[in-house]
Amino acid sequence: MTKQIRFNAFDMNCVAHQSPGLWRYPGDRAWQYKDLEYWQDLARIAERGLFDAIFIADVLGTYDVFGGNDLAAIRQGAQVPVNDPVQLAAIGAAVTEHVGFGITAGTAFEHPVPFARRLSTLDHLTKGRVGWNIVTGYLPSAARNFGQADQLAHDARYDHADEYLEVIYKLLEGSWEDDAVVRDTATGVFAIPEKVHHIGHHGTHFDVPGIHLSEPSPQRTPVVFQAGASPRGVAFAAQNAEAIFIGGPTRDAAKSTVARIRKALVEAGRDPYDAKIYLLSSIITDETAAGARAKYEDLLSYASVEGTQVFFSGWLGVDLSTYDLDEPLGNVQSNAIQSALEAFQGENADGRTWTVRDIVKLGGVGGQGQNFIGSPAEITDTLTDIVEYTDVDGFNLAYATTPGTFEDVADLVVPELQRRGVYQEEYTPGTLRHKLFGAGDRLPDHHRGAQYRVGGPLSTIDDHTDTGRPIPAVI
Repeated sequence: MTKQIRFNAFDMNCVAHQSPGLWRYPGDRAWQYKDLEYWQDLARIAERGLFDAIFIADVLGTYDVFGGNDLAAIRQGAQVPVNDPVQLAAIGAAVTEHVGFGITAGTAFEHPVPFARRLSTLDHLTKGRVGWNIVTGYLPSAARNFGQADQLAHDARYDHADEYLEVIYKLLEGSWEDDAVVRDTATGVFAIPEKVHHIGHHGTHFDVPGIHLSEPSPQRTPVVFQAGASPRGVAFAAQNAEAIFIGGPTRDAAKSTVARIRKALVEAGRDPYDAKIYLLSSIITDETAAGARAKYEDLLSYASVEGTQVFFSGWLGVDLSTYDLDEPLGNVQSNAIQSALEAFQGENADGRTWTVRDIVKLGGVGGQGQNFIGSPAEITDTLTDIVEYTDVDGFNLAYATTPGTFEDVADLVVPELQRRGVYQEEYTPGTLRHKLFGAGDRLPDHHRGAQYRVGGPLSTIDDHTDTGRPIPAVI
């Protein structure tokens, strides 16, 4: 195998991200999510392990599908309370040099103009180490918090996101020319107005006539992350994403998803490897196989059944409180994460139909992803086999405990991967995009977003008229 395995640390600005109940585990620091020091320590660990990025999830509502209310979610700390993810990129970048930061933000609940400025600000502050994970939403409670009766239908959410991305690309790529800022102290001209363009966007959902409020950042558009695996989500990812996160409770499910994504990238006019694909997984390891197995059983004893049901009810859009634990999901429909629902309506790794009990046991440690348990050598065997079998590029690592899980990967698994020659020995210099692809800081010319640059085929700039007024002399 010649492909280099890649890692992201998967976290969230909350107490219980994917493994409810494990905040009680001795030594776990998830409850310190409010502290700057926690995030800086995590950034240092991820950089020590040569991870690509810390990927920070987010929600804007509570998990209230289980039992028809959010009481269990609050009781379990299941992604509530939850703080904003955006500031964490600057906090972590302040104490590191290379590791990237993928922040999650939805297209449904914030106007693209202030959000584009937020992206540029982070890209400046991190010196080009930020990515944006685009989500369209799946929690009805979030929609209600913004005055809507419910979220849009699944595919309609992506239609809305298409235009949202169009506005973002116009602002980040097509407003300021590269040489607009001159900082000419002799004439007093900071930026040349004729090189700063009004984007003139008038669409179905947004009217944005003006300019982007920030000067170009190192990447202009941060690395585009996306996690949709439904047919509409894959089509959206094929047009936009440079890093794609997938789930899949079995390796056959993961292989199928990867193949669909690679095919969709080609159909969108891109290379099948223009996007890195990361598989959601958790690694439980120790110096020995017996130690790793004992660690997993110990962790499992702290897992919350109720908390896991809360999460999966929200992810699947199905109230699991109405099911017996040994009952399969059956042929139900939902408006939540369709790819997750489809995965758990099929067969598990043992060839049996998934039951609620199976789902709860899987998700008690690590959430929706697969758990890999073993010594560093066994973990390395497993990871290399999965990469070869599924064609994924790497793994989005959910923690059992934090930062313990990430420390184990950085200090035990990474050295073994390096010994096998399947993991980077050092970071590539430069921005996050250049680290991932080795082709420079900016979007490649054939990417959808690049088409909105000044003079590009999709540019719709609407420049202001020169008033002819002279530039005042410097006093």
